[in-house]
Amino acid sequence: MWVDGKLVLSDGTEFRGISFGAEHSIAGEVVFNTGMVGYPEAMTDPSYKGQILALTYPLIGNYGVPAPKEENGIDVNFESGGIRISALIVSEYSQHYSHWNAGRSLSDWLKGEGVPALYGIDTRRLTKMLREKGAMLGKVVIGKDVEFYDPNADDLVAQVSIGKPVRYAPVEGHPLNAIGKSGGKSPRIILVDCGMKNNMVTCLTQRGATVLRVPYDYDFTKEQYDGLFISNGPGDPKMCTKAIAHTKKALEVGKPIFGVCLGNQILALAAGGDTYKLKYGHRSQNQPCIQQGTKRCFITTQNHGFAVDMKSLDGQWEEYFINANDGTNEGIRHRTKPFRSVQFHPEARPGPVDAEILFDDFMRMVGP
Repeated sequence: MWVDGKLVLSDGTEFRGISFGAEHSIAGEVVFNTGMVGYPEAMTDPSYKGQILALTYPLIGNYGVPAPKEENGIDVNFESGGIRISALIVSEYSQHYSHWNAGRSLSDWLKGEGVPALYGIDTRRLTKMLREKGAMLGKVVIGKDVEFYDPNADDLVAQVSIGKPVRYAPVEGHPLNAIGKSGGKSPRIILVDCGMKNNMVTCLTQRGATVLRVPYDYDFTKEQYDGLFISNGPGDPKMCTKAIAHTKKALEVGKPIFGVCLGNQILALAAGGDTYKLKYGHRSQNQPCIQQGTKRCFITTQNHGFAVDMKSLDGQWEEYFINANDGTNEGIRHRTKPFRSVQFHPEARPGPVDAEILFDDFMRMVGP
């Protein structure tokens, strides 16, 4: 039996729909994603913690949800250990799914994880409102009402980061593992988990790295490492005070650093720069980013609501990428030292793998 529900925005606007997930109310920040596919990966991305996700593609659920599949200690079908969004909003839900890799329906997955969802929502109207007014607080009401909640006021990274360090071995014999082919020593990479997507570990271990994944507030400066990787994550980057402080120390050491998404913002803050909240953020798998100094444009996967203010950084830093749509910063790099980061997701999952070569660039900076 289907249950009625509604999405209520902080300006009083209401959208009525039908529940196909867990039947309870929840509040968060309402954001939209314009990707056509990839909802299992997007929904398990920890960067969505605290957010009510509206998908603009009109039909969702037609290929179901894959079963978990572990390789080298990582689930390769999902980007974390569970659904991270607070709730899901779609226009039309496909009640019948068909895919060779499907293990269950989207509805069953949502109910099993306790995540509310509504379909029958005018997502076109909702998206236009968010683009005009900016990301808004909202709540999915199914039964008992709840108060509005601003997730950006909380330390969301603390809620999604790993609890203790975990080590991952390099993938021997993988075609991308040039280090293994040459017989060189596996470089040791510290991966600061600020809400990491699983494929980041995979992209590093496939290239021959030994990865030590550490909590966001872990003092990695006491460890021996060859390169530092700072992951994506949710919320306001300025909440990550310990990660920023540790990264600042790492800049003084001078070993290669690469940051992704929140990692781009943390690197900028550690370098003395500033960040700001975007009007409605970038969340999709088709964002064009131009590499500065070239005519090359990458089509990228993105999921962020904050950006780096390039003008706040000193002359030692330069812009690495810019967004071709709105001109916002999409990456920074040091002019003379091996420090760089990007605002988009080179590991994809979901989306195009155009930018995955940036992992090769990082491994070259680290060296054998």
